[in-house]
Amino acid sequence: MTRTYIIIDDEPLAHKLIEKFCDMLPHLELKQNCYNALEAMAFLNSTSVDLMFLDLNMPKLTGFEFLKTLTNPPKVIVTTAYKEFALEGYELNISDYLLKPFSFERFVKAVNKAIGSKPPTVISTKSTSEHINFFVKGDKKHHQIKSEDILYIEAYGNYTKLYFEDTYIVSHESISQYIDLLSSTHFLRVHKSFIIAIDKINQIEGNVIQISKYKIPIGRTYKSIVSKLYNS
Repeated sequence: MTRTYIIIDDEPLAHKLIEKFCDMLPHLELKQNCYNALEAMAFLNSTSVDLMFLDLNMPKLTGFEFLKTLTNPPKVIVTTAYKEFALEGYELNISDYLLKPFSFERFVKAVNKAIGSKPPTVISTKSTSEHINFFVKGDKKHHQIKSEDILYIEAYGNYTKLYFEDTYIVSHESISQYIDLLSSTHFLRVHKSFIIAIDKINQIEGNVIQISKYKIPIGRTYKSIVSKLYNS
């Protein structure tokens, strides 16, 4: 499900960063850039959105002053350089409070907290005992994936990263969906957050699996499963 959002911040660079992060999440759609609270007020009078990224220190009307004017506000993620207003924010029922500068990982956590995630079904277009092709939505595009091209899959909050030789895709599916989708003949879960392609393993040393240039940890409860690869 696509969720709409607006950015309210007087700094253009802040808009660029938030847009960049949102473009990496397949279910977010930008509706408006607002550079002060009055612009946002005018926009929200005629249009509703699911999520609002709100700066606090703005001219004419501060972020919280603006928020108090809204009778039915969308979910709010505050983005600010001022940590001292966090308590007031949570009293206003904001979803999260991001201190600038914030990482993509922290940003994803805030978005998940604000709007949750109900992942779409992975669509299989070809199924055999060997490999499958399927579509995954990522970066606002539908990518056709050949399972034989996957190196490994990493859980990433409520999302996943599918790694290939020279790139990766952030998808909205949970790692458990890939466990159900992919053949156990070719893929193995080696950690609560990692599934690897068995035929892409270069070497196993200690608690680490080397695949191409990547190093994947082996979870403690998965060691016996991994050891069957070379002790069978």
